[in-house]
Amino acid sequence: MPLSTQSARIPIRELAIFSVLGTIMYISRVMMQGLPNVHLLGLFIAAITLVYRGRALIPLYVYVMVEGVFAGFSFWWVPYLYIWLPLWLMFMLAGKFNFPKKVKVPLYMVLCGLHGLMFGILYAPAQAFMFGLSFEGMVAWIIAGLWFDVAHGVGNFAAGALIIPLSELLFRLSKKQTPAENLR
Repeated sequence: MPLSTQSARIPIRELAIFSVLGTIMYISRVMMQGLPNVHLLGLFIAAITLVYRGRALIPLYVYVMVEGVFAGFSFWWVPYLYIWLPLWLMFMLAGKFNFPKKVKVPLYMVLCGLHGLMFGILYAPAQAFMFGLSFEGMVAWIIAGLWFDVAHGVGNFAAGALIIPLSELLFRLSKKQTPAENLR
C-alpha cells in the first residue's frame, strides 16, 4: 500500500512565508555584519521554532542555502548545516512547557545566549576534521575565538528579549489561534 503524502504537503502560503523568513534572516545578518558575531539569527530561529515547530527547519535551511549562495559554499559554510540545530532543538523542547511569560522571557534569553556562547565549540569539530587539527589544535582554535563567542552570546542574550513579541506576531500572521497560556 503506497504511503500518503497528503499529510506531508505544505501549503503554498506557508512555503512563501518560510522563503521570506529565511531571506529576512540572511538580510538581517548582512545588515549587522559590522558587529563581530552579533546578529538576530538566534531570535529568528527561536521565534520561528516556537510558532512552526518542526517546520521551522524549512526557513532555517532557506537561510543556510541563501548564505551559501551569496557568500560561497566553502569550508566555513559546512558547519552551518548542523550548527543551528541545537538552538532549534532547545526551543522545540522549551516550547513544550507551559511556563508563565515572566519565566519564558529570561529562559529564552539564556537559551539564545548559551547558543551564541557555544558557537565556537559547536563549530570547532568540523574545522578540526576539515583542516586536520588535533584535539589540542581544536581547543586552541576555540580559545582563540572565545572573545567572539562572548560577543555572540551577549548579542543573542539581548536579542532573546524579543522572542515572545516576534513569535506572537508570527502567530498572528500565520492566522493560528494560539492559546493565551502558550505565550503569556
